[in-house]
Amino acid sequence: MSQLFVVHPENPQPRALAQAAELLAKGGLLAIPTDSSYAVVARLDDKSAADNLRRLRGLDDRHHLTLLCRDLAEISHFAKVDNPQYRLLKMATPGPWTFILEATKEVPRRVSHPSRKTIGIRVPDQKVALALMEQVGSPLISTTLIPDGEDEPLNDAQEILDRYAHQLAAVVDGGPCPLQATTVIDLTGPTPEVQRRGSGDPATLGLS
Repeated sequence: MSQLFVVHPENPQPRALAQAAELLAKGGLLAIPTDSSYAVVARLDDKSAADNLRRLRGLDDRHHLTLLCRDLAEISHFAKVDNPQYRLLKMATPGPWTFILEATKEVPRRVSHPSRKTIGIRVPDQKVALALMEQVGSPLISTTLIPDGEDEPLNDAQEILDRYAHQLAAVVDGGPCPLQATTVIDLTGPTPEVQRRGSGDPATLGLS
């Protein structure tokens, strides 16, 4: 059965997050709040994590998983970023944006897109998610918690616990999240391409 950790959304209790991080270290999946919706996360170095995330969501290996990173420096370790891309990322992070970038060798093949060798990367503007990553000490693989066959993400921690009691190691309850997806921007082509419009306004980054 899943555990439930109720934390303060602005000042999450370190002890609860340390216990949640221990469950990740043992290979568990967690549901956590972000600045767009609840997401399911796992450790990057967990060999079965990507398969487990895709299985829970009903996704194939062509669906981009996302790395939640703590800052720009961490992004550049896991994605190839040139100067124009860096300037764009600097304007946008942290915030409700997901960027598709070419993965470095630090990203396991099982996590990146099988043919494009790309990865979704973002820095969430959400204190619970960032504090958990500090406890873990590395990025987390993530995917939005949308039940298989449904269109909307879940936003209530108790409902998540009830529906995924046997698939998640724990739910971190940081209160309700915004229910608008991130804006997805592909940076792998000659010019940035907005693939999905969400809560981030592309105009603020000089994009149409």
